[in-house]
Amino acid sequence: MQAKNKTIEQFRLHEKDTGSADVQIALLTERINHLTEHLQTNRKDHSSRRGLLMMVGQRRRLLDYLHGTDVHRYQAVTKKLKLRK
Repeated sequence: MQAKNKTIEQFRLHEKDTGSADVQIALLTERINHLTEHLQTNRKDHSSRRGLLMMVGQRRRLLDYLHGTDVHRYQAVTKKLKLRK
């Protein structure tokens, strides 16, 4: 819970922001990284793999939305999360 609050504080746009695209992308990235580690040790956990793929798709859609609405925010988020090289 503390890691989630820390992530929200880093990416929020204003004081009470918990649901902007930036915050959602950051939270999804955190969960994706955690599940990736889990799946490296538990290769046969197919239900978690399906959940991971769904989260990756959701993050992709949010990134596409952000890229279409505000390119500067998109670049800032991808740079902070190290999603693009």
